[in-house]
Amino acid sequence: MGTLSKGLRKVQVTLKWDPSPIGAPAIDLDIVAATYGVGDPHGKPAYLVHFGSRSPDGTITLNRDSRTGQGLGADEVMTLELDRLADGYARVVVGVVIQQRGRGLTFSDIRNTGVRILEGPVELANEDLAGVPEASAATVAEFTRDGSGAWQLRPAVRGFAADPAEFAELMGTTSS
Repeated sequence: MGTLSKGLRKVQVTLKWDPSPIGAPAIDLDIVAATYGVGDPHGKPAYLVHFGSRSPDGTITLNRDSRTGQGLGADEVMTLELDRLADGYARVVVGVVIQQRGRGLTFSDIRNTGVRILEGPVELANEDLAGVPEASAATVAEFTRDGSGAWQLRPAVRGFAADPAEFAELMGTTSS
């Protein structure tokens, strides 16, 4: 029997955090998305989307980028139009990374982190990064196509001790 679910179509991933205390250097967190092809869903990403970039076909975009965590509501927002992704893509992993610039920060140094995943007004997941306090980067969601081609979400907070370049290479690896 078939399913009535058409899967996820267009989702937003939002990120928030509290700014640094007065007089301390600003803390910059970034949302990163890695897209993987059908032939290598756990290998090297086909492409990455992060600050200053978007997917080649415009289906994944970073709509808001904060370098300080100042503001009301979400500090960063990424939109993923999963229903428009080409059939050659099987998996999208979304993560958060600290832009450290040699400061040695981990998520335990950052107050009130929050990641929400929404499809329209419906909240699909709501996580913080407190569960990976010693990490400097973390995956927060994995989107995969099922047998019918519909996109599904698996919230997956998994921490990494990695700088942004290392994280880009590691974020799609199979969890142990």
